[in-house]
Amino acid sequence: MLLEALGSIALGFALAWAAAHRLGDRLPSRRVVLAAGPLGALFGAYVTHSALGPGHVVATLIGAVAVGAVLLSLLIRPRGRIRRSAAA
Repeated sequence: MLLEALGSIALGFALAWAAAHRLGDRLPSRRVVLAAGPLGALFGAYVTHSALGPGHVVATLIGAVAVGAVLLSLLIRPRGRIRRSAAA
């Protein structure tokens, strides 16, 4: 379990760094992004490990990356202004 946690934190940090590097203009501050990635991945590893049980290390890490990516995607802001029509 300890190796799964450390691996998920490392993968979450790598995912957050890549997101901050590629989408820096559309994300909040770099500190928030670099903290949200590992925390989301750690939560994803916990949930996946709880659902599958011990012995599924690769599946646990895949679940960790998936939840970390979902959390980071929630931080992305729209590219431009939101245009609303008068009829809506």
